[in-house]
Amino acid sequence: MSLADAARLTPAGATRRRVTGLTRRVLAGAVLALLVAVVTPPPAQAAGPGVECPPGQNDCSVWDDDPGTPGNPGGGTGPGGPNGPGATPKCQWNGKPLPCYSEDLGWFDNSSGCYYKVAEPQQEAPEGKVWYVQTCNGGDLGAQTTVLLDGPPPGFGTPPDPEELARRALASISLLPPRASVAPRRSKGPGLVGLPVWMWASPGRNYFGPLTASASDRGLTVTITATVARTVWTMGDGHKVRCTGPGTPYSATGPNAGKKSPTCGYENGYAKAGNYRVTATTFWNVRWVGGNRSGNIPQTRTSGVIDIQIKELQVVTR
Repeated sequence: MSLADAARLTPAGATRRRVTGLTRRVLAGAVLALLVAVVTPPPAQAAGPGVECPPGQNDCSVWDDDPGTPGNPGGGTGPGGPNGPGATPKCQWNGKPLPCYSEDLGWFDNSSGCYYKVAEPQQEAPEGKVWYVQTCNGGDLGAQTTVLLDGPPPGFGTPPDPEELARRALASISLLPPRASVAPRRSKGPGLVGLPVWMWASPGRNYFGPLTASASDRGLTVTITATVARTVWTMGDGHKVRCTGPGTPYSATGPNAGKKSPTCGYENGYAKAGNYRVTATTFWNVRWVGGNRSGNIPQTRTSGVIDIQIKELQVVTR
C-alpha cells in the first residue's frame, strides 16, 4: 500500500496540519512501515487519520538510485604529473613540475632552470673544467648549448628520489571521483523531514582501490598501493557524514526499504524542509615503498553535486 493510497482513504472534507515534535517521529515511523508493508487495502470508508504525500507527489515511496553528475576526474588533489598538486615539487621551472633526472638531458638545476649532462665526447678543456650539455627553459631542446664549468652544477649526479618515483607511479593510474547516489533524490520526488537518507557510490578499483603501480629509474624501483580510507558526505545543511566504504544501494523492494542504511546513511534525515546539495569526497591513502624508504601521498576526489528536496510530513485529520 503506497502513501498515496493512504491519502485517498481520507474523507474529502479533511483538514491538514503540520506535524511537529513527538507526533512527527511517530508518523515517520508509520511512513517507514508503509514503505515496506504489504497489506490488503482496507475499505474506502475506513476511518482514522491518514498520511498525505507532499503536493505534486503521488507516491511517497519514490526513491532514486541514479548517480549524480560525475565530478571532474581531476577533482581534488591528484598527481597531474611527476609531482602532484598538494606537494612541493622538488624540481620545477616557471611553476611547472619537472623530473629531476632525464636519461636524455641529465640532472635538473632549479636555480638556472636547466638540465646538465656531461658532453660526450669531451672537447679540450683546462685542467679541472668539464664540458656539459646545457638544456635550459625547463628542458627546451631549442635552448640547448655546450658550456664549460668548473664543477658539477647543483643537483648533478644525485641518486633517484624515491618520492619522485612514487609520484611518477601515481601519475600512471586513475583515481576517479566517486559516482555518488542518494535516496531520495530531487529528480524523482522529494523526501520527508526526519526520514533517513541513504548514500552510496559505485564500487570498483578506480573508485575505492586497491590500485598498485611502480616506477623505476637507474636501478631503483618504487611501488605504490592506493586505497580509499574514508568517504565524507557533505549533506548541504552544515552536517557531514563519514563512511568507511562505498555504502549500500537503496532498493525500494529490498528488505531494508524505508529503513536506515546498514552501511552509510544520514540516519535522522533533514530537520527542516528545503533544497539541499550533496557531494561525496573520497580520501585516498597512497602508500609508497622503495629505496629503503616509505611514505604516504594523501589524495582526495570529489563527486558531482546531487540535489535533494525535502518537504514537511503532513497528516490529514477528520
